[in-house]
Amino acid sequence: MILRLNRSSFGDAANKGNALSKEDAEALFYGWVLNPKLQLHMKQVGYLMKCWAAEKEMLDEIDQWRWELAGLLHDADWDQWPELHCKKIIEELEARNVDPEIMHAIASHGPAHFGVEPETKMDKMLYAFDELSGLVHAYSLMRPNGYDAMDVKGVKKRLKEKSFAANVSREDINDACSRAGIALDELIAFIIARQPVVQ
Repeated sequence: MILRLNRSSFGDAANKGNALSKEDAEALFYGWVLNPKLQLHMKQVGYLMKCWAAEKEMLDEIDQWRWELAGLLHDADWDQWPELHCKKIIEELEARNVDPEIMHAIASHGPAHFGVEPETKMDKMLYAFDELSGLVHAYSLMRPNGYDAMDVKGVKKRLKEKSFAANVSREDINDACSRAGIALDELIAFIIARQPVVQ
């Protein structure tokens, strides 16, 4: 599904640094996202974004929350308004005076679909974690021990099987890794080591 946003600028630069409170984010999340599987995916992506911001970008807790928020809300409108995916959540965040960087990350998490190119590190990591974390999670569900003892080799084997998690775009995964300048093996290992925390 192509859902072009037909713009690449979001929000007001005067709102740089603004983020929803955790309470407001939670209310929006649970009010808009009713599907438990989608909730889990969004929480996982949010958690991975937070971990990357803390461990790799060495950002403080305020900026870690901004990264987590982008991940947590990136699919917020998909459940109830798929035909308005990205458009509706961005308009909601604009109305709430949220940092434009958070909205740009959400808008660019699928450049082939929304027509917005990932530019910042936040953009690129959200794009990178989105599809790949979904495939890794799907793999965990078919393993007796879930994430325990999962390895990169096993994930890559599933990646090559086009029938496995067929809705996950291999093209997007490869494109995202390339844009972020991160080896696929490194990204898979990062996800495996942190995903079990979110259940």
